[in-house]
Amino acid sequence: MTYTSTPTEGNAVLDYRLTAVDRCDSCGAQAYIAAEVNGTQLLFCAHHGRKYEAKLRSVATSWHDETARLIES
Repeated sequence: MTYTSTPTEGNAVLDYRLTAVDRCDSCGAQAYIAAEVNGTQLLFCAHHGRKYEAKLRSVATSWHDETARLIES
């Protein structure tokens, strides 16, 4: 299983792949979490990503979390 998380500020380049056009599959809010399950990419807002994280991580082949962008100044 591959886990990907948001790069920290210690890295020279912040590489984000989710944009404002990526929307949560549950509610339509901006997506900050992407998970791949059985070859299908699922997108979630921070709220729904955290809500389903425990169940999804057990079956996901990748997990990309950009929720740290929400607290950037």
